[in-house]
Formats: sequence, C-alpha cells, structure tokens
Amino acid sequence: VQLQASGGGLVQPGGSLRLTCVASGNSSGITAMYWYRQTPGTQRERVAGITNGHIINYSDAVKGRFTISGDSAKNTCYLQMSDLKPEDTAAYLCGAAVKYDGPRGLYTKIEWGQGTLVTVSS
Repeated sequence: VQLQASGGGLVQPGGSLRLTCVASGNSSGITAMYWYRQTPGTQRERVAGITNGHIINYSDAVKGRFTISGDSAKNTCYLQMSDLKPEDTAAYLCGAAVKYDGPRGLYTKIEWGQGTLVTVSS
C-alpha cells in the first residue's frame, strides 16, 4: 500500500485547510486510516483516526476543530481542519493500518505516506 498526502500550505490563524490522503496498491487490506503530525524534535502525535466501521477518534488538541472522514470507494481519507492555531503548525502524515496474510498468518502493519506541511501564521 502506498499513501499520498496533499493539501498542506500556509494559512492564517482561524483559517481552514483540508488534507487528503489517497491509498493505492493493495488497499483492500486497510482496516483504519490515521492522521499524525510531527514538528522537529518532537514525537509523532496522533491527530485523528477512522476505522472501516467508521469508529472515529481525535486527540484532545484538535477535538471540535478537525474532522476526519473517509471515502472507501476512492481509497481516500480526509482531514478537514478549521479554526487553525499556530500550534497546529506541523508536518501532517497519513498512516494506514493494513492487514497482510503472511507465511505465519495474518498480521497488521502501519504503512506511512510522506508528510504535507501545514503552517499557521499571520
């Protein structure tokens, strides 16, 4: 599975952006998709996740401002970000939990795409 994230950019505080993550390859094994973010010198932080059963969760830092959604027909996951704050500035990475059938049975691996940079600044 390959993941391609896009939609980052420069936005003023209070503004909005929508990030898109498109999965390609053998995407039938995807069981969940995630958005993480990371700034230099910090650990990767999970921002939001959505499962195939549309179970959704958000970090406390973005709850009420960000919305994750998925389109399984397009193998695409979105992150609508509103009321952006300077502390939201980060590289946003798309991840997917993918179930594989290996020689020892089924296993799940997290696949990552490249990041898309979001900068919130006036």
